[in-house]
Amino acid sequence: MSEIAEATQSAEPIVTLTPEAAVKVREFQAGTDAETVLRVSVIPGGCSGFEYGLDMDTSVREDDFTFESEGVPVVIDPFSAQYLAGLSIGYHSSFQGTGFTFENPNATGSCGCGTSFAV
Repeated sequence: MSEIAEATQSAEPIVTLTPEAAVKVREFQAGTDAETVLRVSVIPGGCSGFEYGLDMDTSVREDDFTFESEGVPVVIDPFSAQYLAGLSIGYHSSFQGTGFTFENPNATGSCGCGTSFAV
């Protein structure tokens, strides 16, 4: 049995995916050979102090928060969870750009790139 299948589910999602974001994540999952989860994290750096990290991961650590949003398995490490509680991840496609979007109620500022924030 894989580490992902053994993960304990959290009662409440820490972050939510919009239906459009969930469709895009499932497309990335379909392109992998292994069972994967979406790992959402906070990375120190960026224009405003922190950056959002989105990765497909094949393992879950013992202290990770695990849950589903829109049918997508999601994991978040404890350090990141404190900055991401209530985060909504969307997906936008237009003539001017395509990509994931982040609405974070904990952010006190952000920059024009859309992936960097301050708390």
